[in-house]
Amino acid sequence: MEKILNYINGEFCEPYSKTWIDNYNPTTGKVYSVLPDSQKEDVDSAVAAAKAAFPKWSSYSTVERADWINKLADAIAEESDALARAESVDQGKTYLSAKRLDMFRAVENFRVFAREIRQHTHEYYQEGSLNSYVEYEPVGVAALISPWNLPLYLLSWKIAPAIATGNTCVAKPSEITPMTAFMLTKILKKINFPKGVINVVYGFGPKAGSALTEHQDVSLISFTGGTKTGKSVLAAAAEGFKKVSLELGGKNPTLVFADCEMDKTVDGVIRSAFLNQGEICLCGSRIYVEEKIYEEFKEKLVAKVKALKVGDPAAEATFMGPVVSKPHFEKITSMLAQAKKDGGKFLTGAEAPAILQQEGFKDGYFISPTIIEGLDEQSICMQEEIFGPVASIAPFKTVEEAIEKANGVKYGLSASVWTTSMITQQLTSKKIKAGTIWYNTWLERDLRVPFGGMKQSGMGREGGRSSIDFFTEKKTICIKQGGL
Repeated sequence: MEKILNYINGEFCEPYSKTWIDNYNPTTGKVYSVLPDSQKEDVDSAVAAAKAAFPKWSSYSTVERADWINKLADAIAEESDALARAESVDQGKTYLSAKRLDMFRAVENFRVFAREIRQHTHEYYQEGSLNSYVEYEPVGVAALISPWNLPLYLLSWKIAPAIATGNTCVAKPSEITPMTAFMLTKILKKINFPKGVINVVYGFGPKAGSALTEHQDVSLISFTGGTKTGKSVLAAAAEGFKKVSLELGGKNPTLVFADCEMDKTVDGVIRSAFLNQGEICLCGSRIYVEEKIYEEFKEKLVAKVKALKVGDPAAEATFMGPVVSKPHFEKITSMLAQAKKDGGKFLTGAEAPAILQQEGFKDGYFISPTIIEGLDEQSICMQEEIFGPVASIAPFKTVEEAIEKANGVKYGLSASVWTTSMITQQLTSKKIKAGTIWYNTWLERDLRVPFGGMKQSGMGREGGRSSIDFFTEKKTICIKQGGL
């Protein structure tokens, strides 16, 4: 039974309360480690360490900080296989997905921002005898709160730009998936990363999370998670006039037009709906297909989804492992029950996956990939984020109807559109209300472009220059040549 520890000022620490939270393996449903039930005292200690480390770290040149960040990226890359296996056990995702997506991106996140700060130049303007400069200064202590679906991937997405720009940080990973964050702190210790720059505390949101976002010495907050929790984070930020970036929920549409490349699109739609058990905020959970190809597309889609292997996430043939936790399993199954009550027709997913009959997996949180037809657009399963391997499918007749359906929810995180028509691409790109729109692909993104959502999918943008802007304060300096 491994004991995960807080990481504060370069040292591993037990929680002040001496109380622990059970950490479950979703494949077996069994406790396999414990983590700190951190509270205000732990957060106070971590913030104090970050505050003390800030003057020295922020005084480093961009080259010095980039060198340290690249050293960390190299160390993560060396441990990527062990990290991927741990992520698979802790979260339920397949080992191959953890290796190819999560660990690749975790390393790349650090490397991208090491490059970004080397290339970033200060702004300079001249008009007559007036010279104006814009300096980008670090803000201070950053509170970084990351979710359970892409644990190390999204934790690194926050830590990398925060420290690259000269801030220090206190990170709170999800209490559901703490293992790779703990392994990251072991790597920090191993390479003698400067103490206090990166601190990690574990625990529940109402205790550790609230103590962190409300702390008077925290200057900015980057949060990824549910919309309801995001509202609480925003309230805490407003109280202290802290900078805040929120990446929240999504109920993302997938629009399939008759002129798409059929087989390529079927494969892409399956990936966008069910990768990582559907536990990605960008997953396309509402599939709309042009009426003239609806039946053909649906037949191909259903056949391929029924063939997906749900099983042991360590096995290479497995496409989907278990969902992350028992409470999340119960939430998804309750939504499926509601879909049946609302008259939904289950094209796939009506039966439990066969792996639940195997010894060692009977208590795992496995759900079959599910496609539902016939739901009313205003039903709860069409309006609310399920965040699991569940997608709806419905036809549309015109591009205007498709856009109306796409925009018919309170979220606006992403959308994917499958068409070979440039006219359709131009029209939908202007009319769909989403922070990111993919055409004939999904989840491919240059890390330098802005990322974030519209409506109740969040506020602010991160990525590339947008992250540099968020994690710094701009200072304008005006110099008059020749005096007054």
